Amino acid sequence: MSLLNNGRALSLAIGKFSFQRFASSFSFATVNEKSNGTTAGTNPSFIHPSTVVHPNAILGQDVSIGPFCTIGPSAKLGNACRLHPGSHVVGNTELGDNCILMAGAIVGDDLPGRTVVGCNNIIGHHAVVGIKCQDMKYKPENECFLKIGDNNEIREYTSIHRSSKITDKTVIGDNNLIMGSSHIAHDCKVGNNNIFANNTLLAGHVIVEDYAHTAGAIVVHQFCRIGSFSFVGGGSVVSQDVPKYTMVSGERAELRGLNLEGLRRRGFSTMEEQHKELSLVPAVSSMVQSIRDSFAEDRRGICKFRSWSAS
Repeated sequence: MSLLNNGRALSLAIGKFSFQRFASSFSFATVNEKSNGTTAGTNPSFIHPSTVVHPNAILGQDVSIGPFCTIGPSAKLGNACRLHPGSHVVGNTELGDNCILMAGAIVGDDLPGRTVVGCNNIIGHHAVVGIKCQDMKYKPENECFLKIGDNNEIREYTSIHRSSKITDKTVIGDNNLIMGSSHIAHDCKVGNNNIFANNTLLAGHVIVEDYAHTAGAIVVHQFCRIGSFSFVGGGSVVSQDVPKYTMVSGERAELRGLNLEGLRRRGFSTMEEQHKELSLVPAVSSMVQSIRDSFAEDRRGICKFRSWSAS
């Protein structure tokens, strides 16, 4: 019995030693605080030995960077950022506090311009954010910009491009969920609290206001506007503006009525919808004004109306 117990103890000791050796090979090295812009006495950052951090990069406190990452000379990482294996921060790029880059994510580009990402953002696996636009008018010497707010979740394989010229910028607001394989092109303006389902594709200069929701596999033509609290049905091709509070769908997206379910979820009441003096209801006034704006000289008009029974 004693021989059996000794054998078990020996096996545990060997297993523990082997695990320690394995773990140590993937352990994180403490950053040299002076050479990486942190302040002595603060919480140290941890960087895997295989990662390359340029000495001029600025790291906040309690930053963790996994294996095979690169941090460029003009990069700035806020406190408590987490970079998973194989993620990269390139060019003149700033990450706010508590940002997470999943494996394979790339933020920024080694070109003139800047990418600024706010706090508490998640950049998904193999997403590319803040890279060169796909506009044929782009010139390599142009300074181009991307600004992302706070609390956004940008899922796997999404691409978000910088602006195409120095006089404009691509902007993403706060609290947006951008699902996998979506694309936001140059000079787009996305507001707050939007939900983009997988494969939502926005061409250049598209404006999405607040609380809009797109279903999967939709395409929006350049210079179109998606109004607040609107819904775009799956598989739609949007070639004209979507007014506030409305729902569109179709191969060439057509108006299908009010986005009643979305409005209900956001706290709009039926009393507002049935108000005798509709012109006095702020939501109605805002909707009418958005329709008027869509017929301005440089706009594309609105999606045509088609009832569900006609489809």
